[in-house]
Amino acid sequence: MSAREAVERLLGVPVTGVRRSGGAVCLVTAEVRGVLVAKQGSGPGATDAEAAGLRWLGEHGDVPVPRVHAHDDEWIVMEYVPPTYPEADAAEAFGRGLARLHLRGAPAYGSPPPGGPADAWMGLAPMRNEPCADWAEFYGSYRVLPYVRMCVDQGLYDAGQAAVFERVCSRLPELGVPAEPPARLHGDAWSGNVHWAQGAVWLIDPAAHGGHRETDLAMLRLFGTPLLEHILGAYEEAAKDLDAPLGDGWHERVELHQLFPLLMHAAVFGAGYARQALRVAEKLAG
Repeated sequence: MSAREAVERLLGVPVTGVRRSGGAVCLVTAEVRGVLVAKQGSGPGATDAEAAGLRWLGEHGDVPVPRVHAHDDEWIVMEYVPPTYPEADAAEAFGRGLARLHLRGAPAYGSPPPGGPADAWMGLAPMRNEPCADWAEFYGSYRVLPYVRMCVDQGLYDAGQAAVFERVCSRLPELGVPAEPPARLHGDAWSGNVHWAQGAVWLIDPAAHGGHRETDLAMLRLFGTPLLEHILGAYEEAAKDLDAPLGDGWHERVELHQLFPLLMHAAVFGAGYARQALRVAEKLAG
C-alpha cells in the first residue's frame, strides 16, 4: 500500500500531494488536515511500538512529540512539524524537560510502553523489550548480546571477539552504573531524532522503553547533537532540583551505554561500527 492509499484509508480524506522525505517517510498533503507525516513501519509491530512510544513520552508534556492521527500494521500517520534551527533557549528547555520525562519512570527495566509490543524496532533493527529485575540483566541480555549474535551470524565477529562482549556483560554489575528506578526513555535519542521546530526541541522516532537515563544521555553524544552542552547542563541542574542528581562519574560511563547502539549499527550497517564496538568492549572487559 502506498502512502497516499494509507492516509486516505486511515483518515478518510482525499490526498492532494505526496512527497518522499527520506527513507520510509513521506510528507502527505490531505484535504482539511494539511501536511502530515506518513511513515511505513520497519517490520512487524513497528507502527504499534512507535504509536505507543509517542503516547507514553508525550503523556505529561515534558518534551513535545508529534501527535499520532492513526496507524495500522504497516503505516503510521502523524503531525508534521516543520523544522527550524537549533537555539540555546530551546536546548536548555529540552534538557530540563528530558530530566522530568526520565523521572516519570517505567514499570521495569526493559518494559515496553503501555500497549506497546514486546517485539519492537530501533530504526531498521529488531529490538526486544522484556521486563527484567535490574539494569545489568536487561542491558546484557536484551541490548548487547542479541546484536553480538547477529554480528557473529554475519561474520563480523569470531568466537573470540564475541567472548569479549560476554566478559563485558558479566562485569556489568561492577561497572558503576547507579542503582536507581527505571527511567522513561526515548531509547534512540541520536541527533536525527532530536527535532528542532517551533522554538523547541521535539522528540521523534522513539524506541521507547524502561531503562537507565544515562543511556539517553549517551545516545545524545553518539552522533553530535547540536548545542549538547546546553542540553546536558540544563539536564543536570533540573535533575538536582528534582532531588534526583545524576550519579557520580556518569560522563565516564558514556561508552558503556553507547555499546548497544554501536552494536545495533554494526548489525545493520556493517564492519565500521563492528570495529568501533569491539574497541569499546575491549576497554570495558578489563
